[in-house]
Amino acid sequence: MARLVFMGRLEDVAGTGELAVEAGPVERILAALDPALAVELLGEKVRMALNGRLLTDMGGVVLGDGDELAFLPPVSGG
Repeated sequence: MARLVFMGRLEDVAGTGELAVEAGPVERILAALDPALAVELLGEKVRMALNGRLLTDMGGVVLGDGDELAFLPPVSGG
């Protein structure tokens, strides 16, 4: 199993802070999620980190057992 971790507003959209998923290609994993959540996760400004390292390209990423994929929304402050 792998974990998806949702930060900030994405946690609200997902309804949870993390989700256990079967390891495999990220495209397949996202396709199995609620479509509204998948759209949010693939937003232009959402960044992803695999096991703590920011990804610049999601193409061909395959999650293995024990991997963590975190979704990081844009941060605003004031």
